[in-house]
Amino acid sequence: MAKAAEKKTAKGKPVIVRTYSAGVHFGYLAAKNGKEVSLTGSRRIWYWKGANTLSEIALRGVGAGSKIAERVNLVLTEAIEIIDCTKEAALNLEAAVWQG
Repeated sequence: MAKAAEKKTAKGKPVIVRTYSAGVHFGYLAAKNGKEVSLTGSRRIWYWKGANTLSEIALRGVGAGSKIAERVNLVLTEAIEIIDCTKEAALNLEAAVWQG
């Protein structure tokens, strides 16, 4: 089942990645190897408003008052969930500004 899920997340697609101990990240999937995930343009989602779950963030993005970090390229070593983002969510997360 895991291999089928890996095939659905195409390279370069916007995704939300939940990790075991490094938090939640939005970015563009560059590579995946087991639990190791490389993202380009990654933004750590420290705190969010306007959504109850990561699935909702992947569908619509976040609301005002959310805390989204600046973009970096990174490798996450303990990814436990990868959720494809809609175009609407990706645009919202790209435009998010740290407010606080």
